[in-house]
Amino acid sequence: MECPACGSDCVESAPEILRDLPAKFLPCKKCRMLVRDKRAPLLLPEYGQPCSCGKRFIDEVFAHMYVIMQEEGDLTSHDPLLAVGSPLIHPGMVMDRPPFLPAKSLLLLSGKVREKAARRIVSEVPEVRGVVKTASYIPGLVSFDPSKPPHVYTLLAGCDVRADIYPLATGPLVIYKQQSLIHVEFPRAGYPKLRSVATHLGIPSVPFFVDACSGSGTLGLAAACFGVRHVILNDAWYASAFWSAFNLEVNHVYLDIDKVHILRTLQDMALTPVIRDPVKIAETSGRQVIEVYQGDLRCLDRVIPRDAHPVAAIDIFDKGNKTEGSNLVNEWRVRMGGEAFIP
Repeated sequence: MECPACGSDCVESAPEILRDLPAKFLPCKKCRMLVRDKRAPLLLPEYGQPCSCGKRFIDEVFAHMYVIMQEEGDLTSHDPLLAVGSPLIHPGMVMDRPPFLPAKSLLLLSGKVREKAARRIVSEVPEVRGVVKTASYIPGLVSFDPSKPPHVYTLLAGCDVRADIYPLATGPLVIYKQQSLIHVEFPRAGYPKLRSVATHLGIPSVPFFVDACSGSGTLGLAAACFGVRHVILNDAWYASAFWSAFNLEVNHVYLDIDKVHILRTLQDMALTPVIRDPVKIAETSGRQVIEVYQGDLRCLDRVIPRDAHPVAAIDIFDKGNKTEGSNLVNEWRVRMGGEAFIP
């Protein structure tokens, strides 16, 4: 598949990415594992090379990046190894041991890295697929108000598209996201949000489900996999809405659909990054009806049939704001009917 962000072949369908997953981050018999102290500086500018199998222990990858960032003046000799930044594994999943990384399996998020070092890292460190410059905020929407500019990080080199894996009884969901534009939500042990959705759908599943703040589409696509016949995914932020649509295509083999029709490109949607009135981004043909919209969740009564009474997940980012969450749920129930919950 062609990557919508960079145009290369760095994305795959769900069956393709899952084919080699069981052994993807496991060492071969020749791999070496040197555990380094992440809170201490690298005493010597040295690092191990990839094994003949093409994998390298994550601490050696970090040592390699540390040396480059030190040579370019982004780190001092007193900085600890963890100052390099935060690793995001591709594909991300719950692990019980540190990974041995194959080529193009790590995205680096760093507040210290600058462009020259980032370009060297992508060029010289084979395990790295991209480097993103972070800041003191979370990327994405600041407010539902379209006049307030959203926060984004800066992609310095490579590609920042990566996937997370979410296990379902129907088969693992593969959820891609563009990490400079969408906040990090690494899969948690037990997958509590997916359990919450399954509980609210019931057995047999309700006929209509809305993922009102879809992010990259995990909860809405899970509902579709659980057998809901009509699903709407929606997000006001263009990157979230687009990647919800793209992930619908990535995981289409799990669904009772014939074809996914993506109606807008990522580049086109970037021209209107936040919108209020819902605009359809994607739809399916087949026995299951799945639609993706970009728009304010409070305006979805314009596309939801009046007598539908859907079950809706309102997965707001700031769950600590109990008042805002409660107000959104109550407003949904009044405007749309049906049940709403915060997973």
